[in-house]
Amino acid sequence: MSDDRVRLRDLLRGVASTLPDFAITQRGLWNLIRFKPDTPLSIGLRYEQLAASTPAQIALRFEDRAWTYAELNAWANRIAHTLAARGVTRGQAVALLFENRAEALACALAVVKLGAIAAMLNPQQRGEVLAHSIGLVDARAIVVGEECRAALESTEHHPQSGSALPFWWDGAGEPPAGYRNLRAEAAVAPAANPPQTAQIRLREPCFYIFTSGTTGLPKASRMTHYRWMRSLAGVGQLAVRMHRDDVLYCPLPLYHNNALTVSWSAVLSAGATLALGRKFSASRFWDEIRHHDATAFCYIGELCRYLLNQPARPDDREHHVRLVIGNGLRAELWDRFQQRFGIGRICEFYGASEANLAFVNGFGLARTAGFCPMPFAIVEFDAAHELPRRGAGGHLARVAKGGVGLLITEITERAPFDGYTDRKASEAKLLRDVFKRGDCWFNSGDLVRDQGWGHIQFVDRVGDTFRWKGENVATTEVEGALNHFPGVTEAVVYGVQLPDCDGRAGMAALTLDTAFDGAALARHLSERLPAYAVPLFVRLRRAQETTATFKFRKIELKQQGYDPAQIDEPLYVLRDRALGYEPFDAAAYAEIRRGTLRF
Repeated sequence: MSDDRVRLRDLLRGVASTLPDFAITQRGLWNLIRFKPDTPLSIGLRYEQLAASTPAQIALRFEDRAWTYAELNAWANRIAHTLAARGVTRGQAVALLFENRAEALACALAVVKLGAIAAMLNPQQRGEVLAHSIGLVDARAIVVGEECRAALESTEHHPQSGSALPFWWDGAGEPPAGYRNLRAEAAVAPAANPPQTAQIRLREPCFYIFTSGTTGLPKASRMTHYRWMRSLAGVGQLAVRMHRDDVLYCPLPLYHNNALTVSWSAVLSAGATLALGRKFSASRFWDEIRHHDATAFCYIGELCRYLLNQPARPDDREHHVRLVIGNGLRAELWDRFQQRFGIGRICEFYGASEANLAFVNGFGLARTAGFCPMPFAIVEFDAAHELPRRGAGGHLARVAKGGVGLLITEITERAPFDGYTDRKASEAKLLRDVFKRGDCWFNSGDLVRDQGWGHIQFVDRVGDTFRWKGENVATTEVEGALNHFPGVTEAVVYGVQLPDCDGRAGMAALTLDTAFDGAALARHLSERLPAYAVPLFVRLRRAQETTATFKFRKIELKQQGYDPAQIDEPLYVLRDRALGYEPFDAAAYAEIRRGTLRF
């Protein structure tokens, strides 16, 4: 697609590419029509249907083990009966603290079969942050894997703290004092489907998914069976279109929606196989793909960058992967990634844990997050105040085709906003009286490009776009230019405040695999970016800090800014574009603070 715009010819070719899977797409359309919030259906019931119709089909692979649909269903049933016998009922939350392994998925399935809510805790968290997450969901019980005991006991939520909560232990041998033995009790529980599953309706919550906390403490967003099953139909059947003999490899954490909702629902849409990875490893990734004979995998954009940064190998294309599903694959990496590894179809999507709609690239087009058939708008945005721009009448205005603006999605009966456990945080995501009095829209907090024909391209997070010299600077576009410079393996761009200046100046934190050449970098950026978008400061880092889902942590970088007293890594400044980036020290910092060094 020239200049990343979607044109009618692109769309027609894309539609034609779906014809071999016509029967699958028809099922997806029918399911989207018939699924309503009050429909008596759930994740657990879908699993029971597959266990009854294809009991011998492999449902899950993990390392060297495998479970059929019948086996995993029975396993989850035994756990469900065990939890129910100890008081877990419909609508209550059960906190699950596991690293990726089969037991984590079995426990999540067990909880939702009861009509309870699986709160998928992040095992990377500790202390105050993990305690905050647990407190958000008002858990009725906590199930902890043996590998996460230290994480749990870094909070006040553990048996020795005097808490009245029941604590369940999943691990080898006898559990520590104060924990119930989940494996032992479940081993003697009934394997029959729990009767509660048939009573659940789609509007009921099934999971709590926590935001990653890249800019503060996490929030817990509600995932309902309705949204999950709509992902099964809209993403799984309409866009991904897996077949029963497909194997989808997922090394992403189960507490993240890319794994728990997108990957798992796509697999269950076809009754295919999920191959769960313990954790992502760039060096072992393709070996694990071959080990499981995977035909698909789920990604996050930075995962693709890590794979591209690996040395080229003769066997880079020796696999059976025909499609990938994920989000965040940058436009500048798309073609290189697809060509190097021989990926037939990239099914990029756009969504968020709390969002009421999702976009998906169901037609196999390049460099797009796809389309959404539900009501959405891309509206003008004031980057200086980080607010949508309201006109004289108080309403918002849509951007022109090809323009960049704030993505908002209308909240309707068919596209409800489930929100967070915190009502105040939920209300903060809503925009009212947008185009007419009384309407209500979800504020995605993301800037996207209108590519035409209902398609969008992600540009930046609202908090990441900053204004300098009267112009908006999108960090993703600057990062794209930096990532094309030889030697840059990772680039993180953010805005920093200068004294007596409106807006924020650009700063880039770079990880390199070669020596830094400040003059060459300045020439490279000046050729590719407008003058106002070229970063004034550069910070060299041995490694970037990321969340467990590979999102760059910017909050500490922004707080430290360009102050040499707070940074023990090399700093550079762009005083003169002809000379390029020069070392920056305390004396130069003092000049900026006094106002004798200006930009």
